Amino acid sequence: MTSGSGWQACPTARRRPVTSGTTNERGNVVNILFLCTGNSCRSQMAEGFARALGADGLTVASAGIEAHGLNPRAVAAMAEDGIDISGQVSTRVTDAMLAGVDRVVTVCGDADEQCPILPPDTSRVHWPLPDPTRVTGTDEEISAAFRRVRDELRERVEALLAGVDA
Repeated sequence: MTSGSGWQACPTARRRPVTSGTTNERGNVVNILFLCTGNSCRSQMAEGFARALGADGLTVASAGIEAHGLNPRAVAAMAEDGIDISGQVSTRVTDAMLAGVDRVVTVCGDADEQCPILPPDTSRVHWPLPDPTRVTGTDEEISAAFRRVRDELRERVEALLAGVDA
């Protein structure tokens, strides 16, 4: 992206491992941002899991390089797992969001490649998850793709919240 927009590819040198637990080096509760291309599916599901499984006081949000709206199949897949994300809103990432976050988790290749420059104390991890919205086939085949991504996100979010570099 252009330098005037404030967006540039994340330099590899800025990547740091996720530190233990859900507190930062100062012992404060961690603020986590899940970042995806359109903030319609994978990042929304990750936010839902982190909210449902995270400790009290954990601050969680999701955003996209763009905002495509909340995907109804993502909502349905999460509802099958007992988590309601229907009230979440698809948003576009802003510099203000990034200023207050401790960890950014990119959940797709586009977000990983177009990730904005992060503040120096912000750690970043990338989860290369397939995009279930690109699956074609029967309704059941498409729903199964959403469930697979949902289940992988649950495992990764649980590991992240337990302090493992997921």
